[in-house]
Amino acid sequence: MNTTPRWARPGRAFGDVALAVVLAAVLVATAVALATSWGGYYWAFGIAVGAVVSGLALLRRRNRFVLAIAALAVTGTAIVVARIVGLPEEPAPATALALAVLVASGVRRLPTAEATAVAGGGLAVVAGSWLAAVPFLLAPSPVSAVCGVSWLTAVAAGLGGRLLVARREAAVERVRRDERLAVARELHDVVAHHITGMVVQAQAAQIVAARGPGEAARIAESLAGIEVAGSEALTSLRRVVGLLRDADDASPVAPGPESLSALVHRFGDRGPDVRLHLSDDAAAWPTEVTTAVYRVVQESLTNITRHAPQARTVTVDVRHVPDGLTVEVSDDAPHAGVRAARALDTGSGYGLVGMQERVVSLGGTLRAGPRPGAGWSVVATLPLAAEELR
Repeated sequence: MNTTPRWARPGRAFGDVALAVVLAAVLVATAVALATSWGGYYWAFGIAVGAVVSGLALLRRRNRFVLAIAALAVTGTAIVVARIVGLPEEPAPATALALAVLVASGVRRLPTAEATAVAGGGLAVVAGSWLAAVPFLLAPSPVSAVCGVSWLTAVAAGLGGRLLVARREAAVERVRRDERLAVARELHDVVAHHITGMVVQAQAAQIVAARGPGEAARIAESLAGIEVAGSEALTSLRRVVGLLRDADDASPVAPGPESLSALVHRFGDRGPDVRLHLSDDAAAWPTEVTTAVYRVVQESLTNITRHAPQARTVTVDVRHVPDGLTVEVSDDAPHAGVRAARALDTGSGYGLVGMQERVVSLGGTLRAGPRPGAGWSVVATLPLAAEELR
């Protein structure tokens, strides 16, 4: 099956036509030169060998390894026959050029073992041409020198192309990995937060319902909260799906300072009292910093909901420091019971890992742990200078 992109096929076809024209011109020039210097039909053998190897070079994409080995075998045989019969020295220039194309193509595209075999076969042809020269001299003949230069050029071109392909594939893999991490963070940070809120509201509704039929209003309030959280989760899922399908289809994913206030307000409606201290110039922060601040606060509040239900007060403090911006989320829950489980969870939970990756990618730092006496805190420091965010 042809895996060449459709847009690249005309360029390859043009390259093959140009190569065919060059090989044909070299064959004709070689035939004329041999007919003039040697006379008779001494040129016929070399031109026939050159035509065969040139044809294999033009067909190289069908099976690079087999055709390269076949061309090397034909050339090696031609060197031996020319030495025994007393014909002009091989390989002729057209043959050397065609071999160079096959060697370069094989070194660039074939697996390591096969590429090494093709390059080694080319070196054997160079050595054979030098050893078969009549008379034999320590210094290579002009034909052997041309063959050696062609082989060196082919190997260098093949290795260069192979390196470019490897770098391109590595770059593509890095982009894919970064995209997977970004989507994973969005799914965890956004969707998990809303689903956690739905679970808490549902648990609250069950507790209120157990108290008696007179709590209908509070049950309705919890159900309304579940509906809102579910709608937000669906919106977040659609946004992430848009990111996966096409970045142009996705809605903006950079929450502003007003979104941070709304997040804290929603949390306070269904959990402990939350105090937000937000710097006055929040609207001027870079987009990536605004998003990182929102995600750190969101994940920290989600962790409080999961692991610190005894917390009565939560403080969210976003302020300027000499080195940039500091985000601190702290609570006053006791260190016993679920707090111990929470401490264990932070070592392997994806939430802390996601926060760490996001903050570190911006040149910042993150630390999380128990506070003296009681409570838990998450502190992230982010740079605001543009050169530090690159």
